[in-house]
Amino acid sequence: MTPAMLSRIGAAIQRSEAAHRGEIRFAMEGALAPAPLLRGLTPRARAVEVFSDLRVWDTEENTGVLVYLQLIDRDFEIVADRGICAFVQQAQWEAICARMEAAFRAGRFEDGVIIGLNEITALLTQHFPARANNPNELPNKPVVL
Repeated sequence: MTPAMLSRIGAAIQRSEAAHRGEIRFAMEGALAPAPLLRGLTPRARAVEVFSDLRVWDTEENTGVLVYLQLIDRDFEIVADRGICAFVQQAQWEAICARMEAAFRAGRFEDGVIIGLNEITALLTQHFPARANNPNELPNKPVVL
C-alpha cells in the first residue's frame, strides 16, 4: 500500500467516526519474525496483540475496533472491544473480513479496506450513533508495523 492509499484510509476512518461513537484503528504488517511463527502465532492472535499494543481498548465506551491486515497472507482480522461485542457477533466481523480478502485477491487493495470500513461504519452507526459530544479518542492514521 502506498502512502497516498494509507492517507485516504485515514481520511475514511475520520469520516466514519463522525457518524458513530466507535473508534477505528487500521494496522497492517508485512511479515512476522520467524520465532513467533514457529511458536504457532496465528494472525488472529497477532491481531489481539496489536489491539492491546495500540490501546484500542482504551475508549470511554469500550467501542474500539481494530482492522488488522497481515500482508504476507492477505489475511484480515477485526478485533472489537467488549462494548461492541455485546451487539455484533464474531460471524459478522468474519464476513466483513472475507469480503475484504476477496477484494485483495482481485488486486483491489484500497477498495477492499474501504469496503470493510463502510460495513464497520454501518454496524457502529446502528449500535453507537454519534452524539453532540463525539470526541476522537484514538488516532485515525493507519499504522504500519
